[in-house]
Amino acid sequence: MEAMTAATLTPAERNSFYFVGVTTAKSSIMKVFPKWAEYLGLGDVPIRGIDCKWHDDPEVYRTVVSFLKNDPKSLGGLVTTHKLDLLAASRDMFEGLDPYAQRLEEISSISKRGAELWGHAKDPITSGLSLEAFLPRSHWASGAELCLLGAGGSSLALTMYLMDNIPAAEGPRKVVVTNRSRPRLEAMKKIHAAGTAGYVFEYHECPNAEDNDRVVNALADGSVVVNATGLGKDAPGSPVTDAALFPRNGYAWEFNYRGDLVFMDQAKAQAAERNVTIEDGWVYFIHGWTRVIAEVFHIDIPTSGPVFDELSRIAADTRK
Repeated sequence: MEAMTAATLTPAERNSFYFVGVTTAKSSIMKVFPKWAEYLGLGDVPIRGIDCKWHDDPEVYRTVVSFLKNDPKSLGGLVTTHKLDLLAASRDMFEGLDPYAQRLEEISSISKRGAELWGHAKDPITSGLSLEAFLPRSHWASGAELCLLGAGGSSLALTMYLMDNIPAAEGPRKVVVTNRSRPRLEAMKKIHAAGTAGYVFEYHECPNAEDNDRVVNALADGSVVVNATGLGKDAPGSPVTDAALFPRNGYAWEFNYRGDLVFMDQAKAQAAERNVTIEDGWVYFIHGWTRVIAEVFHIDIPTSGPVFDELSRIAADTRK
């Protein structure tokens, strides 16, 4: 189904679930959700995509939120890419925000509680579950650092997960964050300052990929480098150049799972020589969507065990 825009929104004819993104029609969720809905017994609920531009006009976001709030059969949905901008533009339209949404000033999920519209920030939960799926907690004892390329909502959420769930003495030796411009670094710094003490953060304004190269090249062995910029999916390219050297015995984590994933290709080119372990965003995709579905439909979906395994199998089958 072709995605809608703020200008082409039409009332839902039956209970509907939404995906607010940039190129929603290309997402695997369009094939996965109907099969999940059948397995979970949600009924005949379609998923409808709403595409907005990166950092779109605030009025666009207000139009989208107003539609979801006022259309009776529109139940809510997931927000990606626009998590910070959408809430900044429409905060007054929500009756409630969960604690993470208040702390991070972003929403990744919109749901309804009766006549009330609620916003939720699920990424601190889903990013943590995804990290734990491939990285042993003991790995940080090696002195490894965490490098987040991009200071958007997903990066902030991952740092919040660390501060809330892993004591500083058991976490990364240092958390290094880069971003093309200063404002989001400053916003992140402010939130970190109000969080759990003990973590060491560095913030680098890196307007160009070559600037990110210098940061990555200085990381300790074993460090985890994350592409949290959206480059490769929502826009072409990579946050680093081919000259970047991934940490020996480290990890390259691509938050995306689809698109022209240049960052992953760069890491693969060094995987054998530098013993780099590469992870994409597929597990993050599973956790992210199942947490939002549970919230919107007010059902319990386990984060592990037989039901979660079956949901993962169903999703994997759509990739074949």
